[in-house]
Amino acid sequence: MATAQNKPMDLLRFATAGSVDDGKSTLIGRLLLDSKSIFEDQLEAVEATSQSKGYDYTDLALLTDGLRSEREQGITIDVAYRYFATPNRKFIIADTPGHVQYTRNMVTGASTADLGLVLVDARQGLTEQSRRHALILSLLRVPHLVLAVNKMDLVDFSEEVYDKIHAEFTQFATKLNIPDLEVIPISALAGDNVVNRSDNMKWYQGPTLMHHLEHVHVASDRDLIDARFPVQYVVRPKSDEFHDYRGYGGQVAGGVLKKGDEVVVLPSGMTSTIAGIDLFDKEIDLAFPPMSVTVRLEDDVDVSRGDMIARVRNAPTATQDIDAMVCWMTTAPLRPKQKLAIKHTTRTGRVMVKDIQYRLDVNTLHRDQETKELGVNEIGRVQLRCTVPLLCDPYSKNRTTGSFILIDEATGVTVGAGMING
Repeated sequence: MATAQNKPMDLLRFATAGSVDDGKSTLIGRLLLDSKSIFEDQLEAVEATSQSKGYDYTDLALLTDGLRSEREQGITIDVAYRYFATPNRKFIIADTPGHVQYTRNMVTGASTADLGLVLVDARQGLTEQSRRHALILSLLRVPHLVLAVNKMDLVDFSEEVYDKIHAEFTQFATKLNIPDLEVIPISALAGDNVVNRSDNMKWYQGPTLMHHLEHVHVASDRDLIDARFPVQYVVRPKSDEFHDYRGYGGQVAGGVLKKGDEVVVLPSGMTSTIAGIDLFDKEIDLAFPPMSVTVRLEDDVDVSRGDMIARVRNAPTATQDIDAMVCWMTTAPLRPKQKLAIKHTTRTGRVMVKDIQYRLDVNTLHRDQETKELGVNEIGRVQLRCTVPLLCDPYSKNRTTGSFILIDEATGVTVGAGMING
């Protein structure tokens, strides 16, 4: 029987988003403080810095805004990752920027998130940036969304203000693909409804933010039907103890793998049976996302990095023609006929841009079909032709096998992120 000490805890990755000065960094500081996830000397340093700046409060944003330019300007520029845990769950927070020129940073932070946390200032209500962030989270298929109506202390904890924002956002969300939405009124600076329930908003009967984060169900968000195992490394120890050992290491991207399953290795199409699944130094009965394991096969088939192990009757599509939504991340624009490197799961190749169908206005959802290029931080629908077949699924079905990055071959810099359309 698992005790409280050795009980495995699940992990929630969530990304914060919102306009500048909505209080994202302050909220994360409050979560860390009230969940007792920071050391006393860290808190003392933040208090001392706040006093030296003449603040009459402790600036909790200093816990996350790590870059000097962030502290000087009072804004978030880069994605800051923070890790903390409660007795119920482990958390990874991606604190993403609010400025429109840092859309690429937000896409990076939210791409692996289970939950998106959009902050709005109760005084301002929904802004253009609030809608843009919700749209991007929807495009990235983040399955859970929380709208945190912050700074309720500055509107006298008004239920009327909350109800108006709640109704406006709920109506906007009907245009997007948001399967799970929660709207929570909070004050990050004072701590109302963040970890502890607020005495100032007795009219609100829903969960506190921390309670929702601890209990939102994410296990069923992953695709447990379509078995996908991109091979990352061929394990051949060649030691006396494991002289004939041959396994294939990687992270399960979808479905459940079990000993005895009949599988196909793509793109070769060779079939075999799973002889065993190893996790560190022990054999396990089954593996599921996002476990990293070594799979052994009964037959000595040719398998190498970039191949994919899948079920015989449920394999991904192998295609060289890719239709995807691309977020462009560099100042030199993306244009037709351009050649780039592509990385999809563990497979790499080269692509040529065949066509840019439209640029998506992330504020109005308008599709600009006249555009012939994508600028920095812009998102559009792009047709690509790849030199090698990619073993892919639609992004809506599997966020791992349905995504890729584009790389500048000359510099090795990631210049784009793509989501494959169904």
